[in-house]
Amino acid sequence: MNIATWVAIAASAVAAATPLIYAALGELVTERAGVLNLGVEGMMLVGAITGFAVGISTGSLLLAYVAAAAAGALMALLFGVLTLSLQTNQVATGLALTLFGVGLSAFAGRAFVGLPIARVPVLHIPLLSDLPVIGELLFHFDVLEYLGLALCAAISWLLRSTRAGLRLRAVGESPATAHELGEPVTRIRYLAVLFGGAMSGIAGAYLSTALTPMWVEGMTTGRGWIALALVVFGTWKPWRVLGGAYLFGTVTVLQLYAQGLGIRVPSEFLSMLPYAATIIVLVIICRDPRTILLNQPASLGRSFHPGH
Repeated sequence: MNIATWVAIAASAVAAATPLIYAALGELVTERAGVLNLGVEGMMLVGAITGFAVGISTGSLLLAYVAAAAAGALMALLFGVLTLSLQTNQVATGLALTLFGVGLSAFAGRAFVGLPIARVPVLHIPLLSDLPVIGELLFHFDVLEYLGLALCAAISWLLRSTRAGLRLRAVGESPATAHELGEPVTRIRYLAVLFGGAMSGIAGAYLSTALTPMWVEGMTTGRGWIALALVVFGTWKPWRVLGGAYLFGTVTVLQLYAQGLGIRVPSEFLSMLPYAATIIVLVIICRDPRTILLNQPASLGRSFHPGH
């Protein structure tokens, strides 16, 4: 393969990684507050159909993404009410949220199957986008792909260098202690859950308006679960999560190119490679408990009620 092909692969890998970046970073913030939300897949699907429906109805991609973020946040709010206020089991509630999102998106999307929508446009940066090789490699992406990097940097800075990040981490480590120190534990957890839901909604909208600009039932194809795995893969560190997303995106694109080249391997085997690669990496990481527990919030998945 020539240089142009490798540049195209790299660009496609970035696009494939972008929805994972938003969903995984949103879940990272949620988990750093001590809440485990397994409903990412469902929130992404609801965000995908909401963004697509609003985009195709209004012709505005900005409104589409605002609506998708709001839809994801509403799904997360439902999860928050059940787990944070009513104290239901976080794992069971998250799984139920995914099933609810799958069914709701399928029902709401029946009228939109097969309809075309304008793809999110690629930004053209004067001079830089026209550079040979480098221009295609670094300055030929859409705004959501650039914002994904900015989001990662912002979350890393917030968790590491701000009072808000310290409070979030304190709630994730020991909500009882944080409560004794006067921190509004439930409010902080609600905000983290809502942020995670909004990011999952945006991730879903990117699938239906940019990566594959159409609505297809179940179009996330397991990406919500991969986003959950990436949080563990990155040991709850934003930049490591970003690297994991790009790794998954690269493997995904490479298997598509391999199928296009006619390599004599069953297509089903090639299609499963990205997921197999994720499982293998997770198994390698989890072999050393000290690595996986290094940054895991101590209260992850545990309910907390101020009155108890």
